[in-house]
Amino acid sequence: MNSSLLFLIPLLPLIGFIINGIGFRHVPKSLAGVIGSAASLGSFAISILAWNAFEGQPQVVKLFDWISIGQLTIPFAFQIDQLSLLMLMVVTGVGSLIHIYSMGYMHHDEGFGKFFAFLNLFLFFMLLLVMGSNYVIMFIGWEGVGLCSYLLIGFWNKVTNYNNAARKAFIMNRIGDLGFLLGIFMIIQTFGSVEYLEVFAKAANGSFSINDTIIVTITALLFVGAMGKSAQIPLYTWLPDAMAGPTPVSALIHAATMVTAGIYMVIRSNVLYSLAPATLGVVGGIGLLTAVVAASIGLYQNDIKKVLAYSTVSQLGYMFLALGVGAYTSAMFHVMTHAFFKALLFLGAGSVIHAMSDEQDIRNMGGLRKHLPVTFWTFLIATLAISGIFPLSGFFSKDEILAHVFEHNQIMWGIGLFTSMMTAFYMFRLLFVTFFGEFRGTHDQKHHLHESPATMTIPLIILAVLSAAGGLLNIPHVLGGGESLSHFMAPLFELSKQVNPDLFEGHLEHSTEYILMGVSVGAAVLSILFAYNLFMSKKVVPAADKDVTGFPKVLQNKYYVDEFYEAVFVNPMRKLSDVLYSFGEFLIDLVVNGTGRLVQFLSGRLRLLQTGETGFYVFAMVLGILVILAWNLLLK
Repeated sequence: MNSSLLFLIPLLPLIGFIINGIGFRHVPKSLAGVIGSAASLGSFAISILAWNAFEGQPQVVKLFDWISIGQLTIPFAFQIDQLSLLMLMVVTGVGSLIHIYSMGYMHHDEGFGKFFAFLNLFLFFMLLLVMGSNYVIMFIGWEGVGLCSYLLIGFWNKVTNYNNAARKAFIMNRIGDLGFLLGIFMIIQTFGSVEYLEVFAKAANGSFSINDTIIVTITALLFVGAMGKSAQIPLYTWLPDAMAGPTPVSALIHAATMVTAGIYMVIRSNVLYSLAPATLGVVGGIGLLTAVVAASIGLYQNDIKKVLAYSTVSQLGYMFLALGVGAYTSAMFHVMTHAFFKALLFLGAGSVIHAMSDEQDIRNMGGLRKHLPVTFWTFLIATLAISGIFPLSGFFSKDEILAHVFEHNQIMWGIGLFTSMMTAFYMFRLLFVTFFGEFRGTHDQKHHLHESPATMTIPLIILAVLSAAGGLLNIPHVLGGGESLSHFMAPLFELSKQVNPDLFEGHLEHSTEYILMGVSVGAAVLSILFAYNLFMSKKVVPAADKDVTGFPKVLQNKYYVDEFYEAVFVNPMRKLSDVLYSFGEFLIDLVVNGTGRLVQFLSGRLRLLQTGETGFYVFAMVLGILVILAWNLLLK
């Protein structure tokens, strides 16, 4: 494929950002939305061309040599291979649907053009992240999406809480990014390069043993970055607060882009991680813990977007669990299916919020399926998909992860299965309380209930089709499929299989796979029936916050993790900052005011020399001449 076309993939969103960013006060709303969406769709179209032109071997396209220090040369270059192509399709495809949806959702917002400028900038940095041929280009995109998340989460910056949420996301990501940056420095020191192909070839040449200290340290530092970007314990609390941004932002961040960057990075670095099974153990353990904790919190959340936010954290934990057992393809498969159904869920939630005049508490909803039929049916498909119901996409990707975990550790499999049951329960709790029963909102809200415009419902329908049919990408042999995605991605893991073949060994009997599938679906159905009994048959409505007690109160308050961080980290840091500020202010005042007083004192003494008498001035001149002559004589 023509290399200049490849550069257009990130360049088009950048152009859209420049046009809308410079002229957002002057470009008409309709034109701003078209420019932003056209830039995203253009990138998607070129990504399809790149997919069709791909011949199976990595293609590195260099624009210029960017940094050259001694033996180290870092080019500004893109790498097109199986992984980058998959990410390009997901990022530009789902991103384009979110852009189109935003044209309807943000139509009445006064910052419409600025919003599309930020969306395009976000897309530009995400494309840099997935297309870069080395860790430094990845880091540029990595930092860029962090910046854009700050701009988008705090987009409605007249509200203090939204600004606080944006700052929280920015700061917590910086903590993780420091680890990522240190990992890159260690890669430079160890391999003398940051180019993927060079680094992985050197790592696999036999110089490093399994769990070599250097490789374990590098992979651990890189994973710290992934923990921040992909919201894993303990750096996960920023993601639920990111709901402060407009709903399309939530869909963009939570579905296909920023939060999947950590999973992409680990899959991209699979050779290094395969050499460090000790790190993979930590990755899997943290992923499983995150999945369980976030799912349990989701059971008692009543904000429609907060439920989906904790669902995202839990699903990301699932992906890291897959990575932890070496199931790189399974993790990528779930990244793709999750992008479809989670984008649909968030955009569906946005449609509900749009119809409910910005109401987000599901306890004030009910009976919306009659008024929002398209939103309801598409939301139902996404809910079934995330719950792992056959034959929707989530069933195939989640079952594949659980199967690999079962091979690795049956206790972890049991915990993962329990987590999937909680997922099915809280998602159907959300569905039943929101769309069934009697309407519990105000009279004005009921009067204004209406289905969203076509710019919002068409993306919902497309995503519903993808959520239903996405499993076709990797149907397992046991169900008569060809595991297309696994075969497509296989070349990415050839070096990993060389350095650690044990990680890829193991195969379940077909009978065992059938049993695992049956147990998985059966567990999800039991959870759905339990939710149906509570919220449909018994017509239970989630209790008011003040009436919740015991352990449910702990879950509703998210295990008080935010309060713990506030007490242990934030408040002491704030007090220390106040002390240092006071000391600095005292020191500065001392220097500045002291200097002023000294000048004032000296000038007061010196001005006495200005007597106004001619005789004194003549005397002073003669005295000065004598001093100069004496000085010169002494020098000789």
